[in-house]
Formats: sequence, C-alpha cells, structure tokens
Amino acid sequence: MSDTPAYTPPAIWHWNKENGGQFASINRPVAGATHDKELPVGRHPLQLYSMGTPNGVKVTIMLEELLALGHAGAEYDAWLIRIGDGDQFGSGFVSINPNSKIPALQDRTDPAKPVRVFESGAILMYLAEKFGAFLPKEGAARAECLSWLFWQMGSAPFMGGGFGHFYAYAPVKIEYAIDRYAMETKRQLDVLNQRLAVTDYVAGDDYTVADMAIWPWYGLMVKGEAYDAGEFLQVQEYTHVLRWAEQVGQRKAVQRGRMVNRVRGDLASQLHERHDTGDFDTRTQDKLAAG
Repeated sequence: MSDTPAYTPPAIWHWNKENGGQFASINRPVAGATHDKELPVGRHPLQLYSMGTPNGVKVTIMLEELLALGHAGAEYDAWLIRIGDGDQFGSGFVSINPNSKIPALQDRTDPAKPVRVFESGAILMYLAEKFGAFLPKEGAARAECLSWLFWQMGSAPFMGGGFGHFYAYAPVKIEYAIDRYAMETKRQLDVLNQRLAVTDYVAGDDYTVADMAIWPWYGLMVKGEAYDAGEFLQVQEYTHVLRWAEQVGQRKAVQRGRMVNRVRGDLASQLHERHDTGDFDTRTQDKLAAG
C-alpha cells in the first residue's frame, strides 16, 4: 500500500507546531484573535473582507451579478485578507467571523446597526434575500436551489481539505489519503455531471446562487485550474460539467468577481482591492506595477 511508516495515535493528542505542510504556520487548535488589528471601512454599504480563493470568489461573483442587474445597494468595498499572513486572526476580523475564515461581510446599510455575516453560503443567502435575486422565493424551486447550495457546502471540504490537501499540499504523499479523497472527488463530479445532463444550470433552468457556490470549486476543477490535478482525475470525462463550467465562466460578472482579492496568476487578472467599478480598468496589479 505505502512505504509510510505505520502510525499509532497516542492516548492524548498534543499540538506539534513543527508538523510541516504549506499551512503549518497558520493552523492551530484554538480559536480567537492573535493580534489587535482593526478592519478598514470604505464608503459603500457592504464591506467584504476576503481573498480570491474559491470560497471568496463565490461572494464577489454574487456582488458583481447583483450590480449587473442594477442593484445599486450592492456596491461594495472588497478588502484583501491575506490568509497566509494570518490576517484572519486580527481582532477586527475575528469580531466579524469568530471562525477566522474568509469571506466575512459587514452590511453597514444602517451604520448604527451593522450586520455581520460569515460563511460563504450564509452570505450568498443573505444577499439573495436582501436583493430578491438568484434564489427562488418559494416551493420546489427554492428547495432544489437550497439543496444544491448546501450540497456544495458539505461536499467541497472533501475535495479541498481532503483531496487538494493530500494531493498538493501535504508534506508527504500518503497513498491511502490521496486514493480516498480522489475517489470521493470523482464521485462528486459524477453527481454534478449526471445532474447537468438534464438541466442547464445546477438548480434547474435558471442561474442561481447554487451555480455561484459550485462553480469556483468544481467548475475550475474540470477546467484543470485546481491543484494541477486535471490529468490525475481525468476531468475531461465530465462533459456536462465542462459545458456548464464554460457557460458560467463566460458571464462578465463571473469574470469580474474572479479578479477581486485575487493574488495569483496573471497580474492583469488581479484586483487586490475593489472600491469602485472603475478599479477593474485602472487598479489591477499590472497597471499599478506599470505606474
């Protein structure tokens, strides 16, 4: 099976800070702030504190889609939280999200009574209900949409924290762990593939928050843009997911949302902070570097 030595768990687990791995410096078994740092506040009603990971991209896609529909109240400031540097453990961020994970949103429509929202699925639901968009209001259509939204919330950790971690980030390659999570990732892709064989979008005929939640994880996976694992997982087999991934990826709001708080890839695709629609034309990293 593997050359990895057998491991017998001790009677009591102890935190070994030297356990290695790409994220060892920020992983810890306790919650709460590690340092005092207030969060900046911009001029728009919505303040987003995030980074352009799949979970962060869900929310920036939603906000850009709302703006594309003409919802002026969805204007937002997007502040970059560098999770590799531990920004998510600052006191200001923890006050909005005690779980210290991006994204976190503060709705300051009423500055005297700001509303905090954390967890990406909760933020999508909050915004959908606030603006009456991208989430059916009742009946079977609403139930279907919410079912797929929460399918993503429950499934993606197996793909990201499971497969992605052990395949791409773990300090040692463990055959059992990679096999276990590769199998589960392919099963999930097959679930989506079978669904998208009979529907245009995940929840049915209409584009919804379910697509916004699922696309940054599974859409980018089948496009070969996650963990450099396209060949390993043979993602080209999921033809219906590929069709949908291309369809969603062509939306202008999706393309813009993917740029916000992004810190990897081509400099022209990185908009570290977003405070105005014009920032897409003037403040991407290639333009700042040239200036």
